[in-house]
Amino acid sequence: MAGAIIENMSTRKLCIVGGILLVFQVIAFLVGGLIAPSPTTAVPYMSVKCIDVRKNHHKTKWLMPWGPNHCKKLKDFDEAVSRQIEANDIVFAVHVPLPTKEMSPWFQFMLFIMQLDIAFKMDNDLKENAEITLDVSLAYRDDAFSDWEEIAHAIENRKLKCTFGSPKTLESEGRHYDCDFLPFMEIGSVAHKYYLINIRLPVNERKGINVGIGEIKDIRLVGIHQNGGFTKVWFAMKTFLTPSILIIMVWYWRRITLMTRAPVLLEKVIFALGISMTFINIPVEWFSIGFDWTWMLLFGDIRQGIFYAMLLSFWIIFCGEHMMDQSERNRLSGYWKQVGPIAVGSFCLFIFDMCERGVQLKNPFYSIWTTEVGTELAMAFIIVAGICLCLYFLFLCFMVFQVFRNISGKQSSLPAMSKARRLHYEGLIFRFKFLMLITLACAAMTVIFFIVSQVTEGHWKWGDITIQVNSAFFTGIYGMWNLYVFALMFLYAPSHKNYGEDQSNGDLGVNSGEELQLTTTITHVDGPTEVYKLARKEAQE
Repeated sequence: MAGAIIENMSTRKLCIVGGILLVFQVIAFLVGGLIAPSPTTAVPYMSVKCIDVRKNHHKTKWLMPWGPNHCKKLKDFDEAVSRQIEANDIVFAVHVPLPTKEMSPWFQFMLFIMQLDIAFKMDNDLKENAEITLDVSLAYRDDAFSDWEEIAHAIENRKLKCTFGSPKTLESEGRHYDCDFLPFMEIGSVAHKYYLINIRLPVNERKGINVGIGEIKDIRLVGIHQNGGFTKVWFAMKTFLTPSILIIMVWYWRRITLMTRAPVLLEKVIFALGISMTFINIPVEWFSIGFDWTWMLLFGDIRQGIFYAMLLSFWIIFCGEHMMDQSERNRLSGYWKQVGPIAVGSFCLFIFDMCERGVQLKNPFYSIWTTEVGTELAMAFIIVAGICLCLYFLFLCFMVFQVFRNISGKQSSLPAMSKARRLHYEGLIFRFKFLMLITLACAAMTVIFFIVSQVTEGHWKWGDITIQVNSAFFTGIYGMWNLYVFALMFLYAPSHKNYGEDQSNGDLGVNSGEELQLTTTITHVDGPTEVYKLARKEAQE
């Protein structure tokens, strides 16, 4: 009877395989820590106040903050008052990138946040729960002499959350409020060399637009984009890992189809996990270098969501298939209580992502958090997803506890076996526990490195060596889950080794009608694997 490779592999060979995988894991961390630069770069931009005295402001005219065709500038608003220039005639212009630089498709995305410099003034105080209205436009060009082409135009509202640390008296006039950053814009591709942002603050006292927002002195933007060097390392990892997982996946499924029995549920789920990992690995991002694919961020979120949903489902089914009781679980419907929260939570996060990044495909200035309805809707989706995640982990922890408890209980039957058979089964139980602990270790490593990447400065300095912690986190964790899926498909593939009937039954030291097993699976022509055979009790009580 053929078993899985993990059942027939000696401890020495298992340690060798584990050592090889550990070497690749260390390499994955070192690639990010020593070769790749920091994943992202934040660039501050100070807007330039331009004068637009045309009567028809709605006609397209782009105001440049600097360069040969730069706009007429204002030093400050005191100058605007002295020259009798109205607020509606002032445009805040930002050119991306800074002078003498160019943007690149290797940057992958651009995320901008806004900070307002608001000064306190007795006759123009900032009202509570004030809301600012922005008339924003975005354009691009690919050389310094072409006309600007519009990408998007929108009128957006942002709520101001500001505090003032001093008493609001005449002596405090001119001091600035401490305001939270505001979400401004997100674009899923950087297909052009130059970008221009024009921001207007239209004032309409009759409609209450931009009234009671204080005295705005300046508008600052912080642009965040992916580093080109990190993108190249990331693409290289994807290009290398894609054929690796694809080859082991084809090899795994071929060995299963050579069996005369149908695949069991656990084998199908492992294969589906390999498909979802391959879906993430396929380096379609290479096409973003030559095409303006603004949907790549949304597509990446969907790919990750499918993989993590499949991974969580695998953990539940893996534990259930080794529960070691009399229940029949070799079908997906038997896990609807555990898999249901995964499906609901994934659906909620998908809807949330579509409401945010889906809308940003048409309007990059949109943010679901800027309105009360949008905020409540987003929080509802996140809370439901969080509840489903908590339910899932409760189910998972309970099932893991049951598996270990049942294994410990069944170990009392081992002394009735011959020494050789007992050692063999003890090794199998050890491998069960080992794989579960490796799974928990991978999950713990993901959480630990995420926390470390958030609380550190982004890099560690050891003498002349600089380690990019954030880059090591991304490449290391990405490589770790690839190695995890690779190991699963390798170790759980059917083995070519066979056990004779005399070894399978005679060595047990029990009657032929009392074949000892500890869990449940479907028996076919080839019979269950040794692991399943160990884990099920077919004897009639």
